Amino acid sequence: MMSLKPTVAQTVLAGVGGGVAFIAGTAVTFRLFGGSSRGSEGVLFDPDTQHPKVIAVWKEIEPLPRIIETPIVIFVGMLLFGIAGAFLYRSVAPAWPPSISRRAWRLGLIVWTATVFAEFMGPFNTLHQPLRISVLAWSFWAVCAFAEAFAIVYLLDRVLTRSTEFARCGKTT
Repeated sequence: MMSLKPTVAQTVLAGVGGGVAFIAGTAVTFRLFGGSSRGSEGVLFDPDTQHPKVIAVWKEIEPLPRIIETPIVIFVGMLLFGIAGAFLYRSVAPAWPPSISRRAWRLGLIVWTATVFAEFMGPFNTLHQPLRISVLAWSFWAVCAFAEAFAIVYLLDRVLTRSTEFARCGKTT
């Protein structure tokens, strides 16, 4: 689908779009359903099913995670990871099939694998989060990862490079 190589600016814009999609995914999954914000319980922080160590680290032991105390730092980081994902996509897209959905699933799998590895080594390994809660968190990460991937692929393959293509066609006629 991508007939022109995206510019650096287009890639950064697509990455920001992907980062925003990732942030929205975390807001819906981890914050709304998971209960990761202060004063909420949710499915990830239910004392009847979650290991007390996880709850203590997220909700009680100071300093609390940065996403709770200074969320802007983490949001900026998520945007930067989105930009990195867009540059990764830009480099591999020519070798991938021309279908937006097939490309997005591939990029999403890469992003998801990274998030699940971090979750596996952090809450599951270090904090002894129960496996069923970890699997639920992994599914939350899938929502975030695939939202980011679809945003990046759609923006680069359909929106940003197309607008450049149309602009270039207008200049040559």
